[in-house]
Parts: sequence; C-alpha cells; structure tokens
Amino acid sequence: MSGSVTIERPTKADGAALWRVARDSGKLDLNSPYTYLLWCQDFADTSVVARDGDDVVGFVIGYRRPRDPSTAMVWQVAVDASQRGEGLAGRMLDVMYTGLVADGVRYLATTVTPDNEASIALFRSFATRWGAEMTSVELFAATDFPAEHEAEDLYEIGPLGQPPAG
Repeated sequence: MSGSVTIERPTKADGAALWRVARDSGKLDLNSPYTYLLWCQDFADTSVVARDGDDVVGFVIGYRRPRDPSTAMVWQVAVDASQRGEGLAGRMLDVMYTGLVADGVRYLATTVTPDNEASIALFRSFATRWGAEMTSVELFAATDFPAEHEAEDLYEIGPLGQPPAG
C-alpha cells in the first residue's frame, strides 16, 4: 500500500468514484450513481473515503440511525483491488468510528450475508481492536427481498469506548 493513502470525509465530487469502486468490487450490491452522489452530499459526516494521491481507493459509507443516534450503521465498505490485503478497510473503520465515538456514537451496526467471510472477519477484527462485543442475528430473510438475494444478518458491535492505539 502506498504511504500516501489518506482517509477523510467524502465530498460530492467523490460520488462517481465511489460508484466505480463499488462496481469493480464484484461483491457489493451496486446502488445507482445518484445514490453515491447523495451519500457524499448528505452523509459525509458518517462516511470516509481513502485516497492514494488523487485516486479514490476505498470508502466506508454509513449513517446514524434516526431512532437511535448512539448507533451508526455501516452501509457499505469497499476497497480497490490495488489496496486489498493491506488493512485499509480496518483503518477506514477506525478513522470513521473515532470521529463518531467523539460525537456520541457507542455502537456499530451493519448487515452481512452469511457467506461473506471476509466482511465478518473485518468486523470481528474491529470488535477486537475496540475491546467490544459483537453479536449477530438474522435481520432479513432471503424471502424478504423482491428479487433473488441472500439473507442479511445484523451485526452489532459495542459499546465502543476508546479507539485503538496506534
């Protein structure tokens, strides 16, 4: 991984690049380009983007739950193929949640399909670094979706206290 990778809040100008990284991941449910533009516009405070120079090489997009602002939901995590295996996804989560915890967030929530071992490992590692418990339950059955889709399990991690050292 290049030493020039920085992690910061996205801007509206990043929306198209987030869509391309998501599309190229081959694993994520791809939202419309419009969705990523809106995400960068309206949810920048609860999201991060990783840049290698001027190139977007990863992102985490999320939001605070309207009925429970102590929980921030991770919507998608994506890392460009050029950066995979370097711990960038974990670094992005740590940067994102360090800011969110300072603003009162105490829990991370996300959904993951049962076969997505890489994402489950990412969130398990996050829980370990933060010294927090991780639980999971089925949230959406495959039959809840209008088209073919695997079930989605809800993972919750917390309570979150101090960010990991380092």
